[in-house]
Amino acid sequence: MKLGKAIKKDFKIFDSSNLVYLDNGATAQIPNIVVEEMNNYYSVKSNIHRGAYKLSENASKKYEDARKVIADFLSAESQEILLTSGTTMGINMLSQMLCKDLKAGDNIVLTRLEHHANLIPWQQKSKEKGFEIRFIELNKNLELDLESAKKLINEKTKIVSFAHVSNALGVIAPAKKLIEIAKKVGAITILDGAQSIVSIEINVKDLDCDFFVFSGHKLYGPTGVGVIFGKIKLLEKLEPVNFGGDMISKVSYTDATWNEVPFKFEAGTPPIAQIIGLAKSIKYLQNVGMRSVFEHEQNVCSYAVKRLKEIDGLSILAEGAERISIISFVIEGVHPHDIASILDSQNIAVRAGHHCTMPLMKHLGINGTTRISFGIYNDEEDVDRLIEGLKKIKELF
Repeated sequence: MKLGKAIKKDFKIFDSSNLVYLDNGATAQIPNIVVEEMNNYYSVKSNIHRGAYKLSENASKKYEDARKVIADFLSAESQEILLTSGTTMGINMLSQMLCKDLKAGDNIVLTRLEHHANLIPWQQKSKEKGFEIRFIELNKNLELDLESAKKLINEKTKIVSFAHVSNALGVIAPAKKLIEIAKKVGAITILDGAQSIVSIEINVKDLDCDFFVFSGHKLYGPTGVGVIFGKIKLLEKLEPVNFGGDMISKVSYTDATWNEVPFKFEAGTPPIAQIIGLAKSIKYLQNVGMRSVFEHEQNVCSYAVKRLKEIDGLSILAEGAERISIISFVIEGVHPHDIASILDSQNIAVRAGHHCTMPLMKHLGINGTTRISFGIYNDEEDVDRLIEGLKKIKELF
């Protein structure tokens, strides 16, 4: 299947506009067939798992079929898939469940690259429990320094949690090597896959991570839905932190017992339409081919890096690092918000600011960056439009 301009016909947003959408790292657009799939559910809406009638049974089947699609996409088992509202909720849930027995003297290892969603939950638990948070340092290319990891991860390390891909810089973490280091001391490993899930073929068995978390809306799916993959042997040991609804097996006025995995972690009515929609978006991507997605994005990204070098005073962060199709840059003398605003007037959408990585920006000694992130519908023409816009900005300033 041809990507770039040829695939834009599958997305309503491009029907009647000349929009150049370069903010896929924040959220990707949704294919028309995914919207149609969700509308089909809403037109014959029913709750799941609780109704002894055909409408409910049909909805329950679609919901559990979606879980199977997601599991297969990750090379996991269905019972290892917990359905949530997104990456942020997933990491918050894990921090609540995994930190119960942590204490002063223990440590959790993160990295300098983390999104706030993979920092603040641990930070807050650290204040409550007294354990230490350590941060893997960066090398000169702004990649994770494995020697730093080896020094920080020790027998007191209980959890190693890190972004598979930096949302701010696009840098790919050496995930398998970090997981191997963590395993040597018996630490639990968590991958924030919010950015990697859409560009890299994920096999959780090959990675051997204990948990993998991501959101649907970056995967050409709807908002309000996310996934936690967890190894079944760990999920069976964990206690839920959200209560009510289908996660209960038996309940009295004084006590309750929980449903089996994965249901004991899914309290209340879930985002049924969104989960069905996410499965459809995964099928759409599988039809495109994840290898084709990666190769296309890499080609567009390489072309963009080449063209960005034409702009005087423009610096690309982590230029020499292994990356997916996210590029962060600064232009000397021009604020990122001004860049984004002027580009918007030319119908070019980019992201500007700290990208929910304020500590990283402070660490790098900058206030923020302009970030461009490519999707399957972007191509070299979009990059050319961006470069024209940036050259006009340079003339203005």
